[in-house]
Amino acid sequence: MRITSKGQVTIPQEVREELGLLPNTEVEFVVEGGSVRIVKVEARRGETRGQAAIRRLAGRASKVALTTDEIMALTRGEP
Repeated sequence: MRITSKGQVTIPQEVREELGLLPNTEVEFVVEGGSVRIVKVEARRGETRGQAAIRRLAGRASKVALTTDEIMALTRGEP
């Protein structure tokens, strides 16, 4: 594996899957002697991205003036 001119490397998919390294996962580099380890940073105790998204969306459906049947008719293309 080579380092690009921008200092980037690709973490193999198998390694990402095994360690749960999803996009936007925070990692840190630990230098030990002549080696470097990439370590996944544990999630902070605060609100997660998923929790924040749910909080922002909570209550939005109540502002829709259509019934469920009307929404389903629209998604089916019914007049």
